[in-house]
Amino acid sequence: MARPRKCRKVCCLPGISLFGPAHRRCSEAQLILMTVEEYEAIRLIDYQGFTQEECGRYMQIARTTVQQIYNDARKKLSQSLVEGRFLQIEGGTYTLCDGREDSCDCGGCQKHRTCSNCNNKNGFEKRRRNMRIGVTYENGNIFQHFGHTENVKFYDITDRKVTGSEVISAIGSGHSALATFLSANKANVLICGGIGGCAITALGEAGIELCAGVSGSADDAVEAYLAGTLQYVQQANCSHHHSHETGEGCGEHSCH
Repeated sequence: MARPRKCRKVCCLPGISLFGPAHRRCSEAQLILMTVEEYEAIRLIDYQGFTQEECGRYMQIARTTVQQIYNDARKKLSQSLVEGRFLQIEGGTYTLCDGREDSCDCGGCQKHRTCSNCNNKNGFEKRRRNMRIGVTYENGNIFQHFGHTENVKFYDITDRKVTGSEVISAIGSGHSALATFLSANKANVLICGGIGGCAITALGEAGIELCAGVSGSADDAVEAYLAGTLQYVQQANCSHHHSHETGEGCGEHSCH
């Protein structure tokens, strides 16, 4: 009887899970699947500069297993680049890091590093208690098309409670430029409906947490987020465009 595969510890799921050439449509024949633990090996070794031994300690697996995972990931990445095929990150055998520094020995867990207010053991939770949330806004509800957002409602959060809010016009900001608008208004989190790939990248570079694919009341969504019950994804296609089927641009940019 085969020995069950041990779960590999992973810091967090990738913010973007589908990559590919903008001029093509994705099909199953073109798709290369990379597991979450393969992505994590690439992130730790190539992006953060870990040795394979250090990566093994963090992922709680043997160095030889890391080597196999890493080699498989590099092969898939090279296939995607050289053959112009889509790369999808999903599945695998892994367990997510709980975000506590005392249980994370990598010395640079993404859950700690990406939080600008995390300067101590309780930094991550501190950020959750004190923040500013932006919501794409129209008539009390979450506006569903990020690139066409005219208003954003900002909520000031202290000790996990809404202590103030204001609606600010975002007219003149479109797609990726909205990330700059959100940063200028000191938003830590964005709650929205549909959003394109370029905007997702811009938000990630600005260090803004994305809660996409949300609809309904803006106020209720913020309360659900604070309670930890908000249902969302970290990426959501601009469904009001047909560019995903035709390969045309999403407004001013390709929205793959």
